[in-house]
Amino acid sequence: MSNRFGLPDLGVGVGLRTVHFPYILGERPRVDWFEVLSENFMETGGRPAWVLDQVAERYPVVLHGVSLSIGSTDPLDRDYLRKLKALAGRTKARWVSDHLCWTGVLGRNVHDLLPMPYTEEALRHTVARVRAVCDFLERPLVLENPSSYVEFAATSMPEWEFLARLAEDSDCGLLLDVNNVFVSAFNHGFDAGAYVDALPADRIVQYHLAGHTHKGTHIIDTHNDHAVPEVWELYARSCRRTGNVATLYEWDEDIPHFETVHAEAEKARAYRETALAAVATR
Repeated sequence: MSNRFGLPDLGVGVGLRTVHFPYILGERPRVDWFEVLSENFMETGGRPAWVLDQVAERYPVVLHGVSLSIGSTDPLDRDYLRKLKALAGRTKARWVSDHLCWTGVLGRNVHDLLPMPYTEEALRHTVARVRAVCDFLERPLVLENPSSYVEFAATSMPEWEFLARLAEDSDCGLLLDVNNVFVSAFNHGFDAGAYVDALPADRIVQYHLAGHTHKGTHIIDTHNDHAVPEVWELYARSCRRTGNVATLYEWDEDIPHFETVHAEAEKARAYRETALAAVATR
C-alpha cells in the first residue's frame, strides 16, 4: 500500500543530532535519511547551518517541529511559518511534520507538547488551522500523535478517532509514533493495538520508534534507550496495514555513539520485511 500523497518510503533513518556531526561528516554513514528538528535550524547560521547543508546534499531530509502549536487558540504564527517554509525549501525536505498538541497561550511557549481536549469543537478548530498551514506551506502537513500523562474531563472521543477524523477532514498526513501509542496506552489504560488499527493506513507517511522510562505506575517518553519488544511488535502490526513506510528511530537523551543509534534503527528493516512477508502469505 502507498500513501495517498505519493510521498516516498525513505527507508530507515535517524535524527540529526549535534553530537553526531563529526562522525556523519567524516564517515558518511550508510543511512537512508535524516530527520531534522526544525527549530534547531530555522534561525541558525555558522557551522550548524553549514553542516545541515552538507547533510541535505547527501541524504534525504525530513523536517520535524515542536512549536507549530496546531491546537492552540493563539493565532497561527506567520513569522514561524515563513521560516519553516524557507527551511523546507533550503533542505529540499520531503515533508514537514509536527505534533497534535498545543505548546502555549498568549504568545508564551512553554516548550512542552501539551495534550488536546478531544471534542467536536477542538476538532473543528484544529481542522481549520491544519488547512491554513497546508495552504501556507504549499504542501501537506504531517501530524504526530503525542504521548500523554493526563486527559481533559471534557474529552468526548478517543485520541485515535480524533486523529483519524482530523486527517480525513483536513487532508493531512500522519506520523505514527508507535512508542507514544504504547506509552499513552499504559498511562491511560486503552488498547494500543486498537489505536493503530483505527488510523487510516493510507495517511500514515512516517513512523517514529524510541525508548522510554518505565516508572511502574506510569511511563515517561524519554527517548533515552532501546525500544522494548512490545513497541517493536506494535510497529510490525501497523506495518502489516501500511506496507513499507519511512521509519525513524529517536534517541534524544543520554545519546550514545552514532553507530549504536543507527543499529537500533536498522532493526526496523527486519520488522518491515517480516510484516510484508506475513501479508504476502495470507
